[in-house]
Amino acid sequence: MEGNSIPDSSGPPQSTIVHGGEGPLPPAAASFPDDIYVNTVPPEHKKTGSDWFALFNPQVKRVLDVNLVHTMKHESVVCCVKFSADGKYLATGCNRTAQIYDAKTGKKTCILVDETVSEAGDLYIRSVCFSPNGKYLATGGEDNQIRIWDIAKNYIRNVFNGHRQEIYSLDFSLDGRFIASGSGDRTTRIWDMYDGTVEVLTMNQPESSDIEAGITSVAISPNGQYVAAGSLDADVRIWHINTAQLVERLHGHADSVYNVAFTPDGKGLISGSLDKTLKYWDVSGLLGTGVASTGSSRRREKPSQCTMNFLGHKDFVLSVAVSHDGQWIVSGSKDRGAQFWDAGTGHVQCMLQGHKNSIISIDLSPAGNVLATGSGDREARIWSYTTI
Repeated sequence: MEGNSIPDSSGPPQSTIVHGGEGPLPPAAASFPDDIYVNTVPPEHKKTGSDWFALFNPQVKRVLDVNLVHTMKHESVVCCVKFSADGKYLATGCNRTAQIYDAKTGKKTCILVDETVSEAGDLYIRSVCFSPNGKYLATGGEDNQIRIWDIAKNYIRNVFNGHRQEIYSLDFSLDGRFIASGSGDRTTRIWDMYDGTVEVLTMNQPESSDIEAGITSVAISPNGQYVAAGSLDADVRIWHINTAQLVERLHGHADSVYNVAFTPDGKGLISGSLDKTLKYWDVSGLLGTGVASTGSSRRREKPSQCTMNFLGHKDFVLSVAVSHDGQWIVSGSKDRGAQFWDAGTGHVQCMLQGHKNSIISIDLSPAGNVLATGSGDREARIWSYTTI
């Protein structure tokens, strides 16, 4: 990410190291030719706006239409975008402030800024996340703190301290009790919103290690039992939240993993990497596991494995999201584009271009059919997509 990037051994006996190259993989998915140009694409496979265009993959049947709905200009790089659970609002994080917009009108409804912080230097908000009930917004950034904002009253309800380096990612559990955080200090932490207690999940890698292994992204599984984390060391780790046990270490990317997202049914995990690819990991074996009365994990039905590779971006994949119905996977990249992928086949359906800099963050509305993008060009955009 221009100007605002994350600074460029095996697990314990209880964990499983999974290599993405093991087992059969499906045939290469249909992607755009490397030399494709807008003016050479047939009219039925492209759509142009005033300052954007969409290309639809000529190798597969077109089933989507997309439109730009709103453009929200900011005073700095937009580091993160996130919809509320009902899809009515969009939060963005930039330098010193988090902002909330009405997703339907594009109008700004709220600005959250901690007036007690010194105005000297930059303080980028790297992650924002609404509580499931929509009352609170969690923000995390470069001062190592997590702030929980009461949105209606515009005040800080809680401040969680403990991380020793900047915070890059936050995610609420669906019941709203826990919030996961990922930091450059190599830890994922689970904070209890009720009593403020914290559980530290370590990478089981010595701090003296030369490997750069900061946590870039966290995601809590839909059933609330697991948290997945992407790391600069190119691996994805999954912990059982109640036991703090590392249960999976997924290896397959050739470079840092910048974003992870669970599918709505919890059976799949998507990872996006600086190696320019996305991977789909089948983690359905975790659904049959639980914690016995002794506290030990029950045996998994099957190990997790990479079952699909998504190839097509020309530069780093910085963000990934999955649609509410699990049909689409969307990725944002340093190549300035967002791509819609068919989750069932891995084929790219659409390539969307409009931002003038890296797409640092994306999110799909839980209400469906709306995409948000945040970019280094100091803009956040809201797009609609529909099946045709």
